[in-house]
Amino acid sequence: MTLAVDVFLRDPDGKWNVLDVPEGCDDSAGFENWRETVWGSQAVRSLGATYLPVLASSDLYVEASDVPGFLDELALLRAHLDAVAAGTGEPSDLVGSRLDNIEAAALRAREIGGGVLIW
Repeated sequence: MTLAVDVFLRDPDGKWNVLDVPEGCDDSAGFENWRETVWGSQAVRSLGATYLPVLASSDLYVEASDVPGFLDELALLRAHLDAVAAGTGEPSDLVGSRLDNIEAAALRAREIGGGVLIW
């Protein structure tokens, strides 16, 4: 299995609705084992990441109000991509491509006032 990244909107009752992935976009956030081996790894945690490490124990819901901070975390990981890759044993281009997918979803969420779900 693989992790998927999606955008969601909350309806007036507070229920969330996952939006379809736009044509030409990739929703892969990594392999299922990346919950612990990449996003929840010590390499990611040591940079001060707080959002993605949640995946080690549960799905990640980033509410609309938290998307700017989530984007900051993604930028931090991108700035230290080689260290993350070295610390996790994964190729930097593979980790970078999954960061691209997550960031694209977060940018779409920010545009519409939505949140990000990685599950």
